[in-house]
Amino acid sequence: MDKRVIRKIRKHPLALPGFVVLAALYFIMVFAEVIAPYHFDNARRENSFVPPSRIHFVHDGRFSLRPFVYPYSYEFNQYYERVYREDTGTPYYLGLFVKGDPVRLWGLLPTERHLFGVRGNPEECRVYLLGGDNVGRDLFSRIVYGSRVSLTIGFFGVAISFFLGFLVGGISGYYGGRLDWALMRFAECFMLVPGFFLMLALRSAFPINLSSIQVYFLIVVILSFIGWASFARVIRGMALSISKRDHVTAAKALGAGDFRIIFRHVLPHTMSFAIVSMTLSIPGYILGESGLSFIGLGIQDPQASWGNLLTAAMNVSDIQYHPWILLPGVCIFLAVMAFNFVGDGLRDALDPNK
Repeated sequence: MDKRVIRKIRKHPLALPGFVVLAALYFIMVFAEVIAPYHFDNARRENSFVPPSRIHFVHDGRFSLRPFVYPYSYEFNQYYERVYREDTGTPYYLGLFVKGDPVRLWGLLPTERHLFGVRGNPEECRVYLLGGDNVGRDLFSRIVYGSRVSLTIGFFGVAISFFLGFLVGGISGYYGGRLDWALMRFAECFMLVPGFFLMLALRSAFPINLSSIQVYFLIVVILSFIGWASFARVIRGMALSISKRDHVTAAKALGAGDFRIIFRHVLPHTMSFAIVSMTLSIPGYILGESGLSFIGLGIQDPQASWGNLLTAAMNVSDIQYHPWILLPGVCIFLAVMAFNFVGDGLRDALDPNK
């Protein structure tokens, strides 16, 4: 990337914080198995909707340099609701790189070490950094694992939709005529239908009882079919203009093939716009997956994504008594805003008029 562009991005008031947030989120995503203290499906039903653990440094009036937590126990109130309290008899110390659930980093490397956790027997006490869900699974661990779906689905979706947009828009703008008319009317058929309803229609055309991996790639394909048409129209307009330039005419005179001209001399001149557009499109894919998973048509439990973690927040009473179940929505908000800030910074940096 040009130094001038990097300098403009650094001067943008929001682009750099956006880059920092995205870097942190994607670092957590890459090392999810190690950063999460528990496996995403490690349930402990007696800890249903357990509140976030309190980190202590003082036990029986004595200060400790090592942080620790107390185990929770519960009793039922007059409304038969669980009321949790800390058992302050025995402290359970926290540590770094402690032994825990056996997992496979990136699905390949077996390990039992996790970034942090409770030392000793995990069945006696757990650390719930962000509280627990309805079956006693650690919400922080599920959010970390859920980032694998929510943060990658945008890149795969954008890769497919922008490939289709480059291909259709480039061919349409370069050749023009009847081919241009036919391809653009085909693209407009996708643009006429509201995106969310088109997404629901495409999803309903496939069986419900698919595996999580199949659903993941299915959502990528569905979101890609929604997003390619508008991008193709913009690329078509740019290709129509670029194909009349002198360097394209010279390539034709030298006998270069049409596809070589399109991919070597026309489409590269649209890359500045494409980079910005791709960055600004990723939040739409994150929200699309979250929407499908939220209504039960996306990633299914016990697999985690930020969208299906929010299904626990469909009940108003659960939000009132267990507000930490809204934290996956905070992660979605941070990721979407960070991508928008970065895209806004790239747009200003790559604008030749600034």
